Amino acid sequence: MEAKPQKRSISVAHSPDSDDAFMFYGLATNKLETDGLKFEHTLKDIQTLNEDAKKGVYDVTAISFHAYAYISDKYALLPHGASIGDKYGPILVSKERRKPEEISNMKIAIPGELTSAFLALRIYNQDFEYTVVPFDEIIDVVKKGKADAGLLIHEGQLFYKQVGLDKVLDLGEWWHKKTGLPLPMGGNVIKRDLGKDLMRKVSLCLHKSIKYSMENREDALAYAMQFARDMPPELADRFVAMWVNDLTLDYGDRGREAVRLLLKEGYEKGIIPNQVEVDFAE
Repeated sequence: MEAKPQKRSISVAHSPDSDDAFMFYGLATNKLETDGLKFEHTLKDIQTLNEDAKKGVYDVTAISFHAYAYISDKYALLPHGASIGDKYGPILVSKERRKPEEISNMKIAIPGELTSAFLALRIYNQDFEYTVVPFDEIIDVVKKGKADAGLLIHEGQLFYKQVGLDKVLDLGEWWHKKTGLPLPMGGNVIKRDLGKDLMRKVSLCLHKSIKYSMENREDALAYAMQFARDMPPELADRFVAMWVNDLTLDYGDRGREAVRLLLKEGYEKGIIPNQVEVDFAE
């Protein structure tokens, strides 16, 4: 009897957010033919994933586009799997009514220095005090008055009004007015040292997974709900619809251009120390 060939193991890391979990549903539940590859999933918050990516911990990982500036030597962007907001994005909220012109006088709770939301906010205005707070605690920090405003990157974008907070600025709206482009938040990257053939194979599997989830939306959503931090299903559905869309299956020219421009602006404003070559795997 011939021994069965060993499956090649690929480590994949992403956040437990409902949109990420939704995308990886097909792979995580072994619904797909993976061409001799075995995917091992790790779930961590995005700030930790950004830090891990700097050390090259995983073969494939979700990252903030801001973090890509610091890891592009080790990783290439996959041509799919991005969270890109077209005319909407992270929202700056406050307890009292505030205007965007007042940002310079605020102390702002942010979800992490390597998040794309923080990069976009600093492209808008660099002159404010900030404090790093876990993303799911930002609303509480603002409500308790421990910060003048908070930068929301998750479901809070959908219900901040219900908890008595006010919108100061939607960075996705502002970016679209400024550039005509969508605002890229997070993407998936793949290690360059896997080599072209393996990169292509892995990329195909991940693309299949996103497509499968979009075609089996109800099942994928039910799977994602177990990670959705007590979110009601209709809210999770709205959140996933915002961040898993046609641009997730394929960036297209607008999506790619948006990533380049975000990183270029970050460099020109002195936020990112080096010019970034934005490089997509096949």
